[in-house]
Order: sequence, then C-alpha cells, then structure tokens
Amino acid sequence: MIIVIIGAQWGDEGKGKVVDLLADRFDIVSRYQGGHNAGHSVYVGDKAFVLRLLPSGIIHPDKTCVLGNGMVIDPKAFFEEVDQIKEKGVEVTPERLKVSSRAHLIMSYHRALDHTSEERLGNEKIGTTLRGIGPAYEDKAGRRGIRVADALSPELLKLRIERNLEEANRIIVLFGQQPLRADDIYNEIAPLVERLRPFVCETSHFLASARKMNKKILLEGAQATLLDVDHGTYPYVTSSNPTAGGASVGAGIPPHHITGVLGIVRTYATRVGEGPFPTEMLDAEETIAHLIRERGNEYGSVTKRPRRCGWFDAVATRYAAELNGFDSIALTKVDVLDELEEIKVCVGYEIDGVRIDTFPAVSHDLRQIKPVYETLEGWQSSTLGVTDFDDLPEKARSYVKFLSESIGVEIGLISTGPERDQTVILKDSVMEGWFAG
Repeated sequence: MIIVIIGAQWGDEGKGKVVDLLADRFDIVSRYQGGHNAGHSVYVGDKAFVLRLLPSGIIHPDKTCVLGNGMVIDPKAFFEEVDQIKEKGVEVTPERLKVSSRAHLIMSYHRALDHTSEERLGNEKIGTTLRGIGPAYEDKAGRRGIRVADALSPELLKLRIERNLEEANRIIVLFGQQPLRADDIYNEIAPLVERLRPFVCETSHFLASARKMNKKILLEGAQATLLDVDHGTYPYVTSSNPTAGGASVGAGIPPHHITGVLGIVRTYATRVGEGPFPTEMLDAEETIAHLIRERGNEYGSVTKRPRRCGWFDAVATRYAAELNGFDSIALTKVDVLDELEEIKVCVGYEIDGVRIDTFPAVSHDLRQIKPVYETLEGWQSSTLGVTDFDDLPEKARSYVKFLSESIGVEIGLISTGPERDQTVILKDSVMEGWFAG
C-alpha cells in the first residue's frame, strides 16, 4: 500500500497531524518535494513538534523516513531540526532517516537571491519565506544545481560553488548587497555535507526494495495543490509540484504503484503571503477572520506571519480533487467554527456577472471573482475532542455532508482538535480501510 497525502487548499490544512495519525499503519514516510519553507505541526501529549524538512513520521520511533529526490535541502536547517527534536527525545539516525543523493542543496547565495528577487518584484512580490527555495529550484531547472551526490566530492562542490557564484554575485551586487565569497560558502557547507554523508542513499532504490518486501509507504507533500507551480495560482505559487503527480516524480515511485490519494481540507480556507484569495474575509467580515485566526492559531509555523482567512471554497477544492484524484478527504479544524452563528460556503464564482464553476488559470481573473455563497447554520456548541460522527451536533454533521457533496468526494476523517485522539474516522469510508490496513 502506497498512499499520497496532499493539501487541497493553499497549505496549512493540518497535514502534519494526519500523517502522524496514519504513520502507525505504515513502515516508511517520505517527503517528495519542497524544502524547509513547509511547516507541519504535530502535537503529542504536552510536546509540540514543528517539522519543516523532516517527515511527520519521524516522531514514531519504529518508522523509517525519507527525504526524496524532489526536495531542496538546506543542510544547516536540516541539522538544526534534527538537533531540536533530539532535545525532545526523538532519535534521528541514518538507519531511521534516508536522504536522497539526487536531492538538491540550498546554498547561502540562494537565500541572498531570494531577497533580491522579492525586492525586484516590488508590489508584485510573491511573498516567499526567503529561505532560498525558489532560487534552488531555478538552479535545478537551469542544470546548474548542486545535488547531494555532487557535494560529497569536495573538489566538485568547490568548483560548482565558484561557477554558480559568478552569476549570483552579478545579481546580488546589482541590488546593492555585498558580493559573497566562494571560500566562505565552501567552508560553511563542507562540514555540514560531511555530517550529512551517513544519511545519504539512493532513496528510489530503497523505496523500490521496500515495495518488493510489501512495506507500506506514506508519501507526504508540503505546501498544497493551489500552490503547485503548474496548477496553482501562478505566479503566486511554490517552485515545485505538491500534487499527486509530483509524488511519483519526487519520490522516484512508478505512478501505477500508488494505491491511494488522501486530500487534506480545512473547514475554512487560509493563505499566507501574496496572491489571489477569492473567499478572503475582508472589511465587514474581519471580526470573523480574527476569531478564526485566534481559535485556529492561524499563524505561520515557519514564518509566524498571520494567515489570511476565508470561507470554504468548494470550487477550488473540487479543482484540487480533480487534479489529484482524491479517494478520500480528511477535514480538519471543525472545532474552530464552533462559535459561529452562520457559516458560508463558496459554491460558484461570478466574473462580470457571468457564473462559472471552474477554477480560472489567470490570477487577474481570480482577483475579479465574486464568490457565490450558500449560508449554513452554525452549531454553536463544542465539537472539541469528539471521536464519533454521531456525537457531533446535527448542524455540524450537516455541514460535513454538504462539503462532501460540494466537493464530490467522501470525507473519511474529521479532526476535532490538535491531539492524535481528537479524531473521527467515518464508518465504511476508504479512510477506515486505510486505518484498518
């Protein structure tokens, strides 16, 4: 069994908790794209883990975790995270964590270029996390990137740094920053690469061998569908493919071996940074947005930026379901809406008075959208910690069913709080089968 977990909105849907829940049923958990711009929060008892690079399965001591070839890895950030979770009692060894030799490295000049890129764009900036993710992927596509395998050769690492820095410094100096020195970059990265060496392996071969032994594999995406570089709200997107197709490429697993796709959806929508957001709560609804932001702790787990909040967008989520082929959906943060009298759901779009039910490709069109809403009654009672669907308030059950019908996919899991046990698994759902399997 190989299952892919995908965020269906703009990220921050609660993938970390769901991966943590499912990890018990799997042998291997693998990330397949992105870098340390992702932030997955996992709560276990009185301990909170914020994982940026490491798969959420690392919290489970008997699981093997993989950083796939589709990722970009900052070695400094990698070891900072490893050391942080070690302090909380989680052992991270080369036996438990495998790093793809084909993954690309984030260098200090990538971070500098990230800053200059945002400055250059001015009012049209993307709103990146400034961690060098985009420039590292640009180098990968431009065939000048430094892969983990390349960096293991000191001579090749030094040569690549010197070559790449010539071009990078032209841009850095143009924007008034001091040029970087190749020797400084090499001296910083080389010891980290040596420390990384024991973790490095041919992860696609490792996963292929695991499949032949009938090991169960969970593939974990970062960011989300609407931030996909091909299918998201371009150009306000990430630099990789968080969608299900990206899982096959980014982990090195043949598509026909993937047996299921799980979409993670929140009961409302959020977005961090710039870009169109059709259902964003503005002006008169800012009070509701503030309530949701505080109840849901809607602040970036990496950047700490307040997230923009909006109503559930069924059009965008249907689009995500079509792209990824969701077999089931996990619906998170139901309890955040407990106090609302009314809850809106966007069921269609209007542009210049014309009704459309598809997700536009052009960001300009998305900014012109007038959402078409249906308003449902809130349940105004606590759902926190409920573990049985029948124990949810009737109006909460109606809301869940309405969302499922609007998306066209079953909802198999409902999260009613941040803890592992604050979860409903719906009977006779695909999700129930995955948990049983």
